[in-house]
Amino acid sequence: MRPEPWRVWLRRVTDDPGLRRQQLLRIHGRSVAWLAPLLLLVAIALIDFYTGERFRITSWIVLVPGIAAAICGVWTTAAFAVVSVVVYVVMDSAYPNEYHAGLPDFILVAFGGVLATLACAIRVRGVQRMLHMQDVAETTRRTVLRPLPSDWAGLEHAAVYLSADTDARVGGDFYDIQPGPYGARVLVGDVQGKGLGAVETAAALLGTFREAAYHEPDLMTVAARLEIRMLRHRGHTTALGRDDADRFATAVLLGFSDDRPGTVEVVNFGHEPPLAVGHDGVRPLPPGERLPLGMNDLVPTEGAPPVAHVTLGSDTTLLITTDGVTEARDGHGVYYALTDQVSRAVAADPDLVDPQRLVGHVRDGVLRHSGGHLGDDTTIFAVRRLQGAALGGRLPS
Repeated sequence: MRPEPWRVWLRRVTDDPGLRRQQLLRIHGRSVAWLAPLLLLVAIALIDFYTGERFRITSWIVLVPGIAAAICGVWTTAAFAVVSVVVYVVMDSAYPNEYHAGLPDFILVAFGGVLATLACAIRVRGVQRMLHMQDVAETTRRTVLRPLPSDWAGLEHAAVYLSADTDARVGGDFYDIQPGPYGARVLVGDVQGKGLGAVETAAALLGTFREAAYHEPDLMTVAARLEIRMLRHRGHTTALGRDDADRFATAVLLGFSDDRPGTVEVVNFGHEPPLAVGHDGVRPLPPGERLPLGMNDLVPTEGAPPVAHVTLGSDTTLLITTDGVTEARDGHGVYYALTDQVSRAVAADPDLVDPQRLVGHVRDGVLRHSGGHLGDDTTIFAVRRLQGAALGGRLPS
């Protein structure tokens, strides 16, 4: 996967409107925001000069540092505050004494410039704080959803994550690929709920997956480790007295091995079944028989359901999405029909089975269908085996 295009796209979506406005006031990389207050200053001076003493608008100069405070930096705003006072004095002195605006308007212009400079300093400080918080959120996102190298673990894959909370930029959806001596394992899931508690739960599950998927030879053991980790995490939150102790997670666990090149192992923890997308059409995989992670202790079962073994074509891509896709609605409340949309698109363009193109198509379709208003975190993940590539890795000696 090449994360850079998605990262640039997410940054464009979540940029602060004030920052976008400042970016628009640039020509060839240089800021031209100072032009607006300068033009206003010149316009006020010319109007005041040509309208004569019967229509004095000299005091309107107080607007100049106010405009600068909204779109310029602190030093530029301070400069306009000083220039406004000087221009005011020059303009007012050009008229006979009986037409002078006088001391009150001078105080207004001077005091307005000081207030504008202070307001600009507060605005700039707020923008800097916001950028710092975005950096923290980006670091958190990269920790939970770590960037994956292209063609990682012998798998061709692509993913896009869209957070419903554009300020947080990270939520309860998670995905990862872990190579190991027993093949490549893939985990895609969705933690129930939102906020930092969901992020914490996703991080706990991913940490366990990265260790168990590497060391455990049996995929069912990896699944059991994930269930135990979820119960331990719930026990910890209960002991802390938090109100999210009943949290659970749906997930899909995949196993690719060199021993069975045409088969993928699937463990479904109550998640929407993946779609097998190939040149011969689109079909959903059988639904899983397991409960979501964190709910197995609620219903007594006689042994764990077996791992499903699904045969796939050499060109087949597995598409896994979270409920942000299937629950995306348009203005009339109609849900996004993922299977139908992908089926029609692949029939029209068979090359859409490529993971990068498939993810991009679904992403654009969901955003277009919902008008860009996502009600939940959305993850779109596509993966297929690279022909002739070795899977996994070896245990360190």
